Amino acid sequence: MTDLIVIGGGLAGSEAAWQAAQRGLSVDLYEMRPALSTGAHETEYLAELVCSNSLGSNLPDRASGLLKNELRRLGSMLLECAEAAALPAGAALAVDRELFARTVTERIQTHPCIRVIREEVTDLPRALAIVASGPLTSPALSQKIAELSGEQHLYFFDAIAPIVSRESINVQVAFRASRYDQGGEDGGDYINCPFTKDEYYAFVDALLGAERIELRAFEDAIRSGVKAGHFFEGCLPVEIIAERGKDSLMFGPMRPTGLKDPRTGKRPYAVVQLRQDNLAGNLFNLVGFQTNLKYPEQKRVFRLIPGLEKAEFVRYGQMHRNTFIASPKLLRPTLQFLERDHLFFAGQITGVEGYMGNIATGLLAGINAARVHKGQQPLTLPQTTMLGALCHYVAHADLKDFQPMKANFGILPALDETTRLGKRERAKFYADRALLDLEETLTLHE
Repeated sequence: MTDLIVIGGGLAGSEAAWQAAQRGLSVDLYEMRPALSTGAHETEYLAELVCSNSLGSNLPDRASGLLKNELRRLGSMLLECAEAAALPAGAALAVDRELFARTVTERIQTHPCIRVIREEVTDLPRALAIVASGPLTSPALSQKIAELSGEQHLYFFDAIAPIVSRESINVQVAFRASRYDQGGEDGGDYINCPFTKDEYYAFVDALLGAERIELRAFEDAIRSGVKAGHFFEGCLPVEIIAERGKDSLMFGPMRPTGLKDPRTGKRPYAVVQLRQDNLAGNLFNLVGFQTNLKYPEQKRVFRLIPGLEKAEFVRYGQMHRNTFIASPKLLRPTLQFLERDHLFFAGQITGVEGYMGNIATGLLAGINAARVHKGQQPLTLPQTTMLGALCHYVAHADLKDFQPMKANFGILPALDETTRLGKRERAKFYADRALLDLEETLTLHE
C-alpha cells in the first residue's frame, strides 16, 4: 500500500521521495519522462540538470553555502550525490551532469520503499501527495492545479547557456584562472576568454543585432516581443542584459574582477568564463551566457569571443517557459496547501529558484509529509535559517511583486540597527545564527 505519492522526478521530487522513504513511508514517485518529453530535458534520468551545472558557492558565509550547510545537517541525499560528482569550480560546487543524475537515479530506484512509475499524472491525488512537477509541468496537470487553486499560473522565461568542446578552445588566447587565484593546481578552475575594449563593444553590437528564436505558439500573448519583465531577473539572457546598456555585461557575467591576462599582465577589459561541464573535462559551458539567439546566430556571435573563434558547439543555448504557482495565496511555510493538509508543493513550481532551493524545499516537503502521515506536527523552520526564510518568502510575499527567489541574505530577518558589522562579518553572523537556530529546532523535534 502506498503512503505517499510524489509527482515529478526532478531535484525536489527526488529529494522529497528519499526523505519520506528514509522515514519509513512507502512512496510512489511519478516521472512522465521519457513517455512525455518536456522539450528541455535530454535524458531519462531523475534529477537531470537542464541549465547550468553549478549549484552555487560552497563558502559558508555565502547564502548558497549556508543553505548547503543546512542541508548537510538535514541529511540531503542529492547534495551528497552532487559532492560525489563534483568538478573543479573554484569556491563553487559544480557537477558532472550525467554522473550526478545517474547517481541520484540509481539511489532512488534501489531504495526498498520507493517505486518509480514512468507515466504522466493528469490529476491531483486526494491521498497524501507532494507536487514537485517543476516549471515544465504538463498542460493537463497544470490545468488541475489551476482549478484547485482558483489562480492562473504565473510564469517567467528561463534560458540555457551553450556548451563548447574543450579541444576547440584556442588556449593561445584563453587562459586558466579562478578569480583572485582561488583555483586548483593547474592555474585555475575556469578557462577565461579576455576582451580588449574594442573587442568588447564590437561583441555587444553583434549581440544586440542578432536574430532571436521566435516564441512558440503557446506563448502567443507576448509573441510580438518579450519584455525583460517576463524573465526571471536572476537568469537573464545575455542579449536582454545588453539591452539595458552596453556596459551592463561588463558589470554582470563578463566582469573581469580578480583576473589577470598572462599575456599582458593586466586585468582584461571584460571576460567570458568557461566552466567544466563533465568529469572527462572535454566539455565547457559559457558561464552566465543564457541566450535565446537563433542557433546560427549563436555560432556567429559567440565565435567573436576571443579564444572561441573556432568553437565547436556541443549544445546551443535555448529558452523555455517556467511555470510557478501563486504561492503567497496558496501555501503555508510548511509547504502545505492552505486548504488541504495532505497536499504539499515543492521545488521551482513554488517560486523558489536555484538548484539548491529546489532540493531544499523537496527535502522539507518530504520530511513534513512523513510527519503528517505519522500524526505529527509539520516543521516550520525558523525564518533565521536560509531554508526557513525561503519558505516564509513563498508563503508571505506580496503577490503583486512575487517573482522566483534564490537563497540570499536579504530575505533573512535584519540585524539590530545598533549592530555595526562589515559585509563579510554580517554574512558570518547570519550563517552562525542560522545554524544555531536550526540545531535548536531539530533538537526540539527529533
